[in-house]
Amino acid sequence: MLKVRELAFAYEPETPVLEGISFDLDPGAHLCVMGESGCGKSTLLKALYGLFDLDAGEITWKEKQVLGPAYNLVPGMPFFKYVAQETDLMPFTTVADNVSKYLSRIDMEGSEKRTQELLEVIGMSEFADSKVKNLSGGQKQRVALARALALNPELLLLDEPFSQVDNFKKNSLRRTLFRYLKEHNIACIVATHDSDDALSFSDRMVVIKNNRVHAIGSPGDLFQNPPSKYVASLFDDVNEIEKEGRKTLLYPDQIKIVHHSKVKAKVLRSYYKGTHWLVEMDFEGQVIFVNHPEELPREKEAYLEFMGR
Repeated sequence: MLKVRELAFAYEPETPVLEGISFDLDPGAHLCVMGESGCGKSTLLKALYGLFDLDAGEITWKEKQVLGPAYNLVPGMPFFKYVAQETDLMPFTTVADNVSKYLSRIDMEGSEKRTQELLEVIGMSEFADSKVKNLSGGQKQRVALARALALNPELLLLDEPFSQVDNFKKNSLRRTLFRYLKEHNIACIVATHDSDDALSFSDRMVVIKNNRVHAIGSPGDLFQNPPSKYVASLFDDVNEIEKEGRKTLLYPDQIKIVHHSKVKAKVLRSYYKGTHWLVEMDFEGQVIFVNHPEELPREKEAYLEFMGR
């Protein structure tokens, strides 16, 4: 089990980046870290890997303490693998050579088989003999993922791992990769802005705000019962509606446009989303967003029904 207790770190004195961070992660479990840009997600992954000396707190994996550069000649824990946003691949060698870099040079047949297996996981088999320097940014990210998996790490740390991958490839890659990790009992922590990484593939979710853990729980619970507008906004547009003297958070699909009700709003504009229209409306001087199957003309008055939670 990964145990993080009261972790604190700052690049500069008096300017904390992380404060009092605590959470647990079981072997083979998947955790998603979310929060606005600059909240410390990437720094947290680097600290977990052992790239920094902590200002306070402790990190342990299976009762073994994770220590920083002051205690390790080569920073980074050997049973973890960290995939940063900027890849450190060998540009003038092939994709296959990059993936097999840390594999056995004695059992060449086994190494080749392992390399081909990982190239299939990331959907890059046809590029095995291509030079890395000729790949796109998204393809390089996929090669970095395969190389990190080569030695079967116990914990994989991924920083925005799909940020450069084309949308048409991203969904299938996520399904294949996270299924592979589960099948091989590899724990994973993903720092991301993409709520799909949390809702579809994570067991738990940590939300960071103002350098601290703002919320922690299952992605489903945090989505259905967000403790704050900040948490809800990580998943979708969110409306903060005052009902019966208290504020309620509602996603656009929880407000319906109906034929008649006691609640009215005026259409400001509509945005086509493919499966529906996102309608921006003026409700008692407040801008709200509502999902609707059709485009609505500007200035049209419509009746609303709040579905609630």
